[in-house]
Amino acid sequence: MTRVVFLLVPQLHLLDLAGPAQVFSSAADLGYDYQLHYVAEREQVSTVQGVPLVADTRWPELTPDDLVLVPGWRPAAHGPQGPVSPPDLRRLADHHAAGGTVASVCAGAYALGRAGLLDGRRCTTHHEVQDDLALRHPAARVVRDVLYVVDDRVVTSAGIASGIDVALHLVATRHGPAAAARIARTLVVYARRNGHEPQASALMRHRSHLSDAVHRVQDLIDSRYDEPLPLADLAAAGGVADRTLTRLFRATTGLTPLGYQQLLRVERAEHLIGHGATVESAARTVGFTDARMLRRLRARSTRPTPTPNGSSRPGT
Repeated sequence: MTRVVFLLVPQLHLLDLAGPAQVFSSAADLGYDYQLHYVAEREQVSTVQGVPLVADTRWPELTPDDLVLVPGWRPAAHGPQGPVSPPDLRRLADHHAAGGTVASVCAGAYALGRAGLLDGRRCTTHHEVQDDLALRHPAARVVRDVLYVVDDRVVTSAGIASGIDVALHLVATRHGPAAAARIARTLVVYARRNGHEPQASALMRHRSHLSDAVHRVQDLIDSRYDEPLPLADLAAAGGVADRTLTRLFRATTGLTPLGYQQLLRVERAEHLIGHGATVESAARTVGFTDARMLRRLRARSTRPTPTPNGSSRPGT
């Protein structure tokens, strides 16, 4: 069982909490191994929107598989640094040091900064406080105007609705893109927003199109990305001819079906490597016959890759 622990502070924004909580709750409803906890210094927590919340004052025992997430608050209520206590800041730092993942939504990034987790790492927050975060934490590398950033198990997001995007990304890296897509459909949310962020999920980057045929093919690749998938089988899933699929896929995503599958494999391999797997074992797990292809694709990840409109972005 994976615990998702939300650290609540007074005057938090409801959607910063409710968005990711709904994603992980829906994941649990669909059979994925999540258990949600809400902790705070006091049992009753006020919100900006006026709805009081009830939390536990005791933290559960955490393991490296668990996630701790800090929703954002109204900066004017406490100052942008927020009211997170030194003991809770130590808990955040200790959990990450023990191999766990720590995330924030909106102004919650200030808590991660005060815990020392942003030093030397890429991060983001709501556009209204990005400059202030960079000023207060000069050792952090603040990435502006993106939905979310993932750097060495430290996950920061822009806030409000982007909490849903980052939660779907975390589900995708743990269980695969098909699981995240299924949860997004359950929530009736737009699961294909482009985060304009090189480390964002391929599920988000290459789903912002309107081709039903290509979406059907992507659904198949998402669920079986670690298997050989002949072009004829993919074309059959999309209900089009082989050549038509290749043309449609490139026009809508900027990639071939194989290129999209390789992105999913590399993304999943990066997650495994980040959690201690060797390159060789990660390569085998995601479907490569050996580590050479994975190494080549990882090396290629910093080169620009085309987008359907002719612009470019860093590869994955």
